[in-house]
This record gives sequence, C-alpha cells and structure tokens, in this order.
Amino acid sequence: MKKPLLHVLLPAAAGVAFLAVWQGAHLSLSEDSRFLLPSPGGVWQAMLDHRESLIRATLNTAEGALAGFGLAVVVSTVISVLLSLSPWVRRAFYPYLMALQMTPLPVLAPICVIWVGAGLKSVALLTFVISFFPLVVNTTQGLISTDRHLVELFQLYGARPWQNLVLLRIPAALPYFFTGLRIAATIAPIGAVVADMNAGTSAGDGGGLGFRAVIFASQAKYAALFATAVTTCVLGFLLNALVLLIAWISLHHWHDSYERTDR
Repeated sequence: MKKPLLHVLLPAAAGVAFLAVWQGAHLSLSEDSRFLLPSPGGVWQAMLDHRESLIRATLNTAEGALAGFGLAVVVSTVISVLLSLSPWVRRAFYPYLMALQMTPLPVLAPICVIWVGAGLKSVALLTFVISFFPLVVNTTQGLISTDRHLVELFQLYGARPWQNLVLLRIPAALPYFFTGLRIAATIAPIGAVVADMNAGTSAGDGGGLGFRAVIFASQAKYAALFATAVTTCVLGFLLNALVLLIAWISLHHWHDSYERTDR
C-alpha cells in the first residue's frame, strides 16, 4: 500500500476506534449518568443545534488567536535576533522571558483588562504571551546553532555582520523557527479560549469559544460544551495545517527533514 494512502487511512482508523471507545464508555454509564459523557452523536447534534453561535464564537476566537499569534511571531523574531548577538544579552534577559511564560493567564487577565479593556485586545495580548516563549526559544537556539565551519568560512571571505545574519544564520535557523511556530500554533487557540474565559466580553457578539463554554457549563448543556471543545480542536488543527504548509513551502527544496523516505 502506498505511503500517502497510509497517511490518510491510519489516522482515520484511529479516529474510528476512538469514537467507538467513546460510544462504549457512554453506553456503559447508567441512564442517570450518561449526561456527564455525551455520545459522539449527541455532540454532533449539539454542534448542529448551536451552529450559529459556535460559528460566531469560532470567528471571534480565531481573530484573537491570529492577532496574538502574529504579534508573537514578529516580536519573538526581533528579540531572537538581539539575543543571538551576545551570550551576555541572553544571560541578562532570558530569566525574565521565563518569568513572563510562567505567569498564569488568569493572573495576567485582570491586568490586561485594566490596560486595554475586556474583549479582543485583551484576548490577543494574552494569546501573545502564551505563544511568545516557544517561538523566541526555538528561533534563538537556531540562530546560535549555525554550523561553526560555515561561520568561519563567511569570516574568511570577509562577510559583513549583516551578511552573516541574513545569508547564513537566518536560513540555518528556519527549521528551528518552524518548530517553535508549530508549538505556538497548537497552543494559540487554547490561549485564546482561556483568555476569552477571563478577559472576553459578549458585547456586540464579541464572545468567543471560551465565553460560550462558560455559558454552556452554567446551563448544564454538556453536549454543547463538548461541541465547543471539538470546535476548538478543529481551529487548532487548521492553524497547525497552515503552519505546516508554510514550512513545507519554505524547506522542502533543501532541508533534510523533507527528503527522508519514511515521512
């Protein structure tokens, strides 16, 4: 069987097995407890019943996630270049970058609301915080991990610092950058949902998936709550697929990871 076909069939088979186990777990519960674990069919029906509100919420969450994610890409790239210039700069500022990452979003949320108000701006800012660290760490590591022999070759031919950076270090760091980008793309929708729970607003239909999750939980609509979780996963998969496509376009012509026969 051809490998491209296997790449489709294996996840599909695993998905069917997962749904079967889920349905079995639902049926194993007593009649009075089955509402705690809705069946796959019940979740699908909830998605259809609440499709309009879920679509609006998904678009709002996607807007906040993409804004924060895009800001994280730009800021982390600039900071990574600065950190790569000197080990002393890295030692001076790296602990503070870690401190920013280790601060819980529910703690930062009230601060963001005070600074920029509840809603999209706060959601984007909090998504930026959670997406920033994996990007800056991976990109910096890539910039300082350039082959030493190539660096010496550039020096031998009298390359200027900007040529060393643009023509050697940045291309060599691209695989590291895209690794960080994939991590950030996975957690950005999660960060946006959590941010929406703590700093979102429903004004003008501005509520995202986090806001919908809070509403469904308070109304004991558990199937709709599961539907919200599934929708968040789909959003994460779409953002990840976009990153994978960009990485493939950028790397497949020259990087070894796209030349291996087992992929």
